[in-house]
Parts: sequence; structure tokens; C-alpha cells
Amino acid sequence: MKAQSFGFGLLAVSLITGAASLGIVAKLFIPGVAGQILLAFTRIGMLVLPLIWVRWIDRNEYKVSPPTRSELQTGIGLGLLMFAVILIAYGSIGQHLIEANQIRSKAEQIGIRTPSIYLIGAFYFTVINSLIEEYVWRWFVYQKCEILNRERAVWIAAFCFTLHHSIALMAYTQSGLVTLLGSIAVFAAGAIWSKCYLAYRSLWSGYLSHLLADLAIAIVGWHLLFA
Repeated sequence: MKAQSFGFGLLAVSLITGAASLGIVAKLFIPGVAGQILLAFTRIGMLVLPLIWVRWIDRNEYKVSPPTRSELQTGIGLGLLMFAVILIAYGSIGQHLIEANQIRSKAEQIGIRTPSIYLIGAFYFTVINSLIEEYVWRWFVYQKCEILNRERAVWIAAFCFTLHHSIALMAYTQSGLVTLLGSIAVFAAGAIWSKCYLAYRSLWSGYLSHLLADLAIAIVGWHLLFA
């Protein structure tokens, strides 16, 4: 079986999607050391698997290129638009649908008890995790989705990207409506970032816009927890 075959592509996508969902379940629903170990295992696997796969199965070299002006403009422009949409949606609709006490309770369960802890987590979530997600879901998963179905790769990758976010939304909000609306938003963002990767074959535009979108989410989280 060739590395670029349908079977290999499906295996790669399934492993990453499954690991992401399992990690969220471990973080939010499995208490104690067992949950932490399982979460760490899935996170490490998601970081390492693409590197091993691309180098040793696909037999490709790693390439890092500086951003072009077009990528920077696209990334910042899309990011500012997403930033505005998220804050406007939360201010007009979201804060009336989301139960802040439920969010605070779940945050305390996973150790977010003070503003300083939240800010450290928000920095990681905004600056580092957004880059990791682009690396995993666009650089690796999206390319494997092209093997599964080139015409629908953007939508398949966006769907896979949405699954673990939907689990997290339901766990935090306990609201089917908020989970549905949030999942639609995540799916749309995932499709946009996959389109960015399709256009440029690099992570810069997706990462910049992802960073700004996550910054808006961090602001929403601060308001829910500490306002």
C-alpha cells in the first residue's frame, strides 16, 4: 500500500482526530493522574505523529519559509474580521445564552482558579496552541484529507477539526444550542484556515488569523470568569 493511498490517508486522519477527542475527554471528564497522563499521551502523539509520518512514511523533507506580504495581509485581515465577529456575537447573543456559573465551575475543576493562572493559559492558548493546531490540522490533516477527496478536503478537514471542539463546548456550557452554534463557527473557521493553506501551502495566514480569533475567545473567557 502506497503512503499516498486512501487507506493511509484515512488512518492518519483517524489517528489525529481520535487523539484530539480522547485528549479533551481525558482533560474534562477523567479526574486525577489518569486523566493527566492520558491527556499528555494524546498531546505528545499529535505533535510527534505528523513529523514521523511526513519524514518516514511520506519520505518528504520539512520546509519552513518566511511569510509573503500577501500571506501577512490575508492572515491579519481575516484575523481582525474574526476577532470582531466573535466579540460582537458574544456581546449581542452569546452572553445571554452562556451560563457563566457553569463555565466557572468547569474552569475550577481543571485548575483555573485565579486571574494569573487564566492569563498564563490564555497566552498559551492564543500564541502557542493556535500554531500547534495549524501545524496539526492544516499542515498534516488537511493534506491527508486531500488524499481522501481532493474536492471536499476543505470540508472534511474542517469537520475533523470541529469534533473535539464540540465535545469541549458541551462540557463547558452544558447547552445544546451553544454547542451547535459554536460548532458551526468552529467548522467555518476550520474551513477558512484550510482554504488559506490550500492557497499558500504554508501556515502563516492561518496562524495569524487563528491567533487573533483565539485572542477574542480569551477575552470572552475572561469576561465569563472574572467580570
